[in-house]
Amino acid sequence: MEDVRTLTIDRVHQGLRARQFSAGELAREALRIAEKENGKFSSYLHFCPERALEAASRVDAQIAKSEKLGELAGVPVAVKDVISTRSVRTTCGSRLLENYIPPYDATAVIRLESEGAVILGKTNCDEFAMGSSTENSAFCPVRNPVAPDRVPGGSSGGSAAAVAAGQAVVALGSDTGGSIRQPASFCGVVGVLPTYGRVSRYGLVAFASSLDHIGPLARTVKDAATVVGDRIRRGPDVFRRLGCEIREVSLPHTDYAIACYYIIATAEASSNLARYDGVRYTFRTRRDPTLLDMYRNTRGEGFGAEVKRRIILGTYVLSAGYYDAYYLKAQKVRALVARDFTEAFRSVDAILTPVSPFPAFKLGEKMSDPLEMYLSDIYTITGSLAGICGISVPCGRTSAGLPIGMQILAKHFDEHRMLRLAHAFETAGGFEV
Repeated sequence: MEDVRTLTIDRVHQGLRARQFSAGELAREALRIAEKENGKFSSYLHFCPERALEAASRVDAQIAKSEKLGELAGVPVAVKDVISTRSVRTTCGSRLLENYIPPYDATAVIRLESEGAVILGKTNCDEFAMGSSTENSAFCPVRNPVAPDRVPGGSSGGSAAAVAAGQAVVALGSDTGGSIRQPASFCGVVGVLPTYGRVSRYGLVAFASSLDHIGPLARTVKDAATVVGDRIRRGPDVFRRLGCEIREVSLPHTDYAIACYYIIATAEASSNLARYDGVRYTFRTRRDPTLLDMYRNTRGEGFGAEVKRRIILGTYVLSAGYYDAYYLKAQKVRALVARDFTEAFRSVDAILTPVSPFPAFKLGEKMSDPLEMYLSDIYTITGSLAGICGISVPCGRTSAGLPIGMQILAKHFDEHRMLRLAHAFETAGGFEV
């Protein structure tokens, strides 16, 4: 069998049709590699071999009957552990949900499996998807397969690392302010932020509901497009040397984006995480004499430092006397950020930016400085605030060999144009620039 670590979706389908391997054989080999090598990078928090083999057997039965296969038939897939999976633990990287087993699947998971995907397991992430390095996981940090002494980015660092290490062909992540695109950049893979509303959030454990997206990470643009449901046959020329006209655009309210994002996102996080109180969700740490003691002890012991920080910030900006000064004003600025993009897209088809101001940094390097960590998102949060689509594609490496990502942003529901541009860039050898 061809090395699982190098497979693409097309190569999986070619191998299945040519009977070079069965879906069951591929699933067992993918599980073996992922489980064996997980100690190196901690990409996965847990595996679901029974579910994977059941899905693979369904694909093999379809092949035996010469039935039409789904777009993801037999493809080994990893799913970020903030996305609900029926009968498989969904911890959100938090001790609070360490033993939570959802009774239902997220819509995105249902759609993957309806196309024949083989889900291997759940990937590590920053607690409740709050972080830019996956060092905030309550269980263990993830290491970047490109440079194991460095972070893979966050919060979808486990999904990005799994794809980069060949532990899955594609993976699902979630992106609130850059949590798919930034890890993709750090790990040298492709990551897609779909337009807000294109992919159902049902079954995604909420961080900031008006900003959360589910999207794919993959080795190639074509594979990412297949998961999104927009398969690419050809691509146009890109960049000036290939005939594109390059123009500068103005996004004047970008200077306020970081402050705007961290007000809105923390406010929504404070509201969404209020349910984890020891009554409706999560464990109770002990027998407490009062209700207040129970809340304090459950949340104090269950949440990590970064989640607590964001809950406190969010509660503050929503409190009496500060709501208008912070939260309401931030929502007005968000509208201005969105308007900037609307105006820019009147004159251009897509916007190119860096993904991050720096490449993957060393483990522990920024943990003591939350503000510097938040600046990791400076190029990605504007697209999140506007609700438009974006993609991170590898565009080269630093002198130290670390991957660099380029971001392509497009207007609402214009994923097709965005993916064509990214595919053309990839085809032209742009990944090796």
